Amino acid sequence: MAKNWAGRLRNWMAKKMDLPQDVIMDLPRITMIGQIHIYIENHRGLLVFTDKELRLLLKQGQLLIKGKSFVLRTILPEEILLEGKIDQVIYINDETGGTS
Repeated sequence: MAKNWAGRLRNWMAKKMDLPQDVIMDLPRITMIGQIHIYIENHRGLLVFTDKELRLLLKQGQLLIKGKSFVLRTILPEEILLEGKIDQVIYINDETGGTS
């Protein structure tokens, strides 16, 4: 019940203060250009990186990106720029995973 109330409060604040919901609700922001470039902000850490897969921890769940010839162009504490041939972007919802 407290989680539901807190979520409603964050939504209300986002609307009243005219702030982006990704900022208030701690959601990832994903910007993708075609199949060759993806920029992810507001993640909680890098879990797996190979030339075919990138897996990031989110506040709730994980983000899995699959493809070929992956290269990390930028990696910062909460931002990642990945280049390569992106075939799939999968959000893995995990109610017990992530960090609070």
